Amino acid sequence: MPEHRQVIIIGSGPAGLTAAIYSARANLSPLVIEGEPSSTSDQPGGQLMLTTDVENYPGFPEGIMGPDLMQNFRSQAERFGATFLTEKVTRVDFSHSPFRMWIGDPNVEEASYSADAVIVSTGARSVMLDLPNEFELVGHGVSTCATCDGFFFRDQEIAVVGGGDSAMEEATFLSRFASKVTIIHRREELRASKIMQERAFSNPKIDFLWNHEVIGYVGESKLEGITVRDVNSGNEKNIDLSGLFIAIGHKPNTDIFINQLDLLDNGYVATKPDSSLTNISGVFACGDVQDFTYRQAITAAGSGCMAAIDAERWLEEQGD
Repeated sequence: MPEHRQVIIIGSGPAGLTAAIYSARANLSPLVIEGEPSSTSDQPGGQLMLTTDVENYPGFPEGIMGPDLMQNFRSQAERFGATFLTEKVTRVDFSHSPFRMWIGDPNVEEASYSADAVIVSTGARSVMLDLPNEFELVGHGVSTCATCDGFFFRDQEIAVVGGGDSAMEEATFLSRFASKVTIIHRREELRASKIMQERAFSNPKIDFLWNHEVIGYVGESKLEGITVRDVNSGNEKNIDLSGLFIAIGHKPNTDIFINQLDLLDNGYVATKPDSSLTNISGVFACGDVQDFTYRQAITAAGSGCMAAIDAERWLEEQGD
């Protein structure tokens, strides 16, 4: 028999941990299946585990390290009675209640856990360049979040990789701080919307390096430059810079929910407007697994609160 809980939370970034705090305080004794330690953002604590200083989370005027902030969230949830399992959910069955979840081998017949209500907070991950030493340089010159890290590059020369709206948005934001921003794109035209292109083209601090791709990082413990290659000629060159922002997209961690929950065309979990409700009654989603607009720790935490309250109210209705 699967071990049964009232509420199970899958994932443990700001959204999942906030949902754990709220549902624990509502005496729902949530189990948080937080994921496995890894070198990507798909790990306990989520994307903030890959950041250094977080300076835009309210309540920390001196800033706080991303992993420290997540440990604070986790400790607060534990204080109110949430329990944690440092494993990865490999399969779910949301076809009927109680909902079932598998840990380990997804092909065995019997599930590991079941729950009356499930909160999905598996987050999303930035698509990276997958170059040598990349993970070690994240937070030390390599970033995926201009809003988070742009301030640290005041009066420095930096670059943005990408050609879509998010790359233009990052570059435009970074131009407030950096002395020069170079957008590196492997094609000779952008995918971004016309208004975002015009904004970037008209910005005197933004330059473009067309038909080039980044093929390597220069620097061991901190970024000192990059190696780029001309996609037409094959010629390579080094560029000195102190910051590289990767803006080639995000991928939600929703593979296990395919054919279980309604997903949008971009792979994110579909939720009903102004709520955390999915298409399955009793299953809720919060954080970056369903938010592809804001993608901030503070908004993820807020949606985690919403999911816990939605789940608590739903459980009360089932008991009526």
